Amino acid sequence: MLLIGLTSLLIAIPLYSSSITPTLLTRITTIILLFGAALSFNGLYVQAIGSGLGLYSGLFHVTTVTQFMEVFLYTTGAIILLPWQKDNGRSIAEYPLIILFTTIGASFLISSADLVSMYLSIELQSFAVYILAAIYRNSESATSAGLKYFLLGALSSALILLGSSIIYSYTGLTSFESIYTIANAASSDSVTQGVVLGMLMIGVGFLFKVAAAPFHNWAPDVYDGVPTIVTTWLTVMPKISIFIFLLGLDFQGSAIGFSDQSSETINLWKNLLLTTSLLSLVVGTVVGLAQYRIKRLLAFSTISHVGFMLLALSVSSEESITSFLFYLMQYSITNLNAFFVLLAFGYRTGASISFISQLKGQFLANPILGLSFALCLFSMAGIPPLVGFFAKYRVLYSAMENGYYFLSLVGIIASVISAAYYLRVIRVIHFDVDHNIEAKENTVSLTSTHSYVIAVLTLFVLFFILSQSLLLNSSNLLALSLFTA
Repeated sequence: MLLIGLTSLLIAIPLYSSSITPTLLTRITTIILLFGAALSFNGLYVQAIGSGLGLYSGLFHVTTVTQFMEVFLYTTGAIILLPWQKDNGRSIAEYPLIILFTTIGASFLISSADLVSMYLSIELQSFAVYILAAIYRNSESATSAGLKYFLLGALSSALILLGSSIIYSYTGLTSFESIYTIANAASSDSVTQGVVLGMLMIGVGFLFKVAAAPFHNWAPDVYDGVPTIVTTWLTVMPKISIFIFLLGLDFQGSAIGFSDQSSETINLWKNLLLTTSLLSLVVGTVVGLAQYRIKRLLAFSTISHVGFMLLALSVSSEESITSFLFYLMQYSITNLNAFFVLLAFGYRTGASISFISQLKGQFLANPILGLSFALCLFSMAGIPPLVGFFAKYRVLYSAMENGYYFLSLVGIIASVISAAYYLRVIRVIHFDVDHNIEAKENTVSLTSTHSYVIAVLTLFVLFFILSQSLLLNSSNLLALSLFTA
């Protein structure tokens, strides 16, 4: 369905006229994504096929987890498209086409079970995101951020390609299942060590793309330089696909150990995830305290959240994978809402919000938006009874249950410290007064769709404790499907 929609947009965009506007193309793309989500939801029957279903000679492996996350991916993509139509009059016809390219690449990556499909999928996703980052050609900051993202993204892609070539040179295979089988059956340790080295290179490349420390240096500059609506996409969509792919790697290769006799190789992969988790928690928390630009602060906040997700992923127990999936979904929803409110602040003042000081008096100008943003920040900080608290609690509980006491302690301390910069932003919004707020406010108002989306996402963050069954049960069932396959 997405490919049909992509072809339709490729035909429609050159026919751009007064009747075919960027707003119309955006709405068409939203409908395409929602229809794709419905089709993927109908495909959840694969849970009855045991460990899943191989497609196209093993290039892709469809499971209950991949199908469910495709539904989540398409739905999230459709939601992100909603506020684009009023971006200060700077609508670009190619925007929905680029979004569709990115979504298709992310969808392919989630189900990839081969080195070839993995690399082509991540490149399809990445190249579209590079273009998206530099889509405002007249903005010096956006062009600079797009160039930096492209150059450093190319470096991470080179690491992934290098790891793939190392694996192929040792095994002569590209299918992950075949690679694991060969590594298990190999009489020589050199084959296993070569495969593990290749997997570590691939892992580093993907950790680079999700901005995990110490591979995070590009993220604050890129997130701050591009328009807010693009930042919204960058902080959510690539991470969903890459984390689910890493989850698949983790389980298909038994934590990249391949056999019980190679516990050292198991530790290599696990130590990579644990180290990046620790560094992400520390860097995202400590460096975030010094930020005075709102999107740079949210970038370091994202790095801290990546640390929590990597901690849950590295533990590899049923409880930790449940907490990983739950954390990934609630983070995506909360982060989306925070950026949607930030967009709304910019629309109301007629200027993009770059500095924390620009948020002064926003609560007085619009109490509902100010309260929504505060709830999102409280949730990110892990304040009960909001959804972010339950996500962090489950991650830390699963880590402590499996003996990772030091990392759990670091996670607790990081949550406490990060609350300081979240509370600083909340103080500026609610208690600092901007005497010129009314003069700056213009006639631009939010669309009803934008307002409804903010309302629904805010209610999810606020009232999750009253209805926990959908997200928690989904996470539990998805994790259970991995361990019982």
